[in-house]
Amino acid sequence: MAIGADQRRRERKPRIEALFASRDAEAALDLLHLTDMAWHGCYGPRELEIPPPVLDDVLLLAHGSLAMLIRVAREAVLDFRDVRIAADRERAESP
Repeated sequence: MAIGADQRRRERKPRIEALFASRDAEAALDLLHLTDMAWHGCYGPRELEIPPPVLDDVLLLAHGSLAMLIRVAREAVLDFRDVRIAADRERAESP
């Protein structure tokens, strides 16, 4: 069952607040809302939001930076496979 944008935002908020500076958390949530809209526009009527594994990759690669979140979210919508490869590489290099 699909959930609405407001519920997704509420569910994501604690995670985003933990990853981003308090001054950037609301902007990051706004950007993720736009990312969901872009994902839906690019990948069809059944794709209402960026899939959780792709979101995990995006947040990992953003490193808590709003500027990086913008760049990585855009790249994920254009071709999430590149983001997956970069995230997997980073996971492999982490201790």
